[in-house]
Amino acid sequence: MSRINLYLHRMSELDSSLCIRVNKTSQYRLVRWWFRSISRLGDGVFWYTLMLGILLSQGESGLMPCISMLLAGLSSTLIYKWIKGKASRPRPYEVYQDIWLSGIPLDRFSFPSGHTLHAVAFCSVALVYYPMLAWLLVPFTVMVGMSRVVLGLHYPTDVVAGALIGGLIAGLTSELISRLSFFW
Repeated sequence: MSRINLYLHRMSELDSSLCIRVNKTSQYRLVRWWFRSISRLGDGVFWYTLMLGILLSQGESGLMPCISMLLAGLSSTLIYKWIKGKASRPRPYEVYQDIWLSGIPLDRFSFPSGHTLHAVAFCSVALVYYPMLAWLLVPFTVMVGMSRVVLGLHYPTDVVAGALIGGLIAGLTSELISRLSFFW
């Protein structure tokens, strides 16, 4: 076995082992309820409620932050669906009998975590405009990522990849909006 293959094999074993250990916490009713609730809010409910709150409280000055968040959300959807189709990684509960499925998958494949990708993208863009919301947005975003592993829907590497891609999308969205606003 080549050095790179050995490294990848060890990473896969670590990823699976961590996934199984974290997922075991879903056996506790309160943990399962909490992370199911967080996951449901992460489906978009939380982010669209945030955008509505921004528009209602900020009026016209809240329009650009919401447009930026919507652009990041649309880009995130297109990119993660494309990657999922190419990667075709099965979800952990489909591979390991030790994984207890405690949530409902919104699509077929595991890599990357779309919930995490969107949460990081929305959070990062929102914080560009409203850094004072970090106390709320950052913990919620972290819990969305955790929920995906706790509920047996994703491997930890799916969540990390989703976070990295979401951060990249947020950065590109912010840069694009910044350049476009120069013309306004």
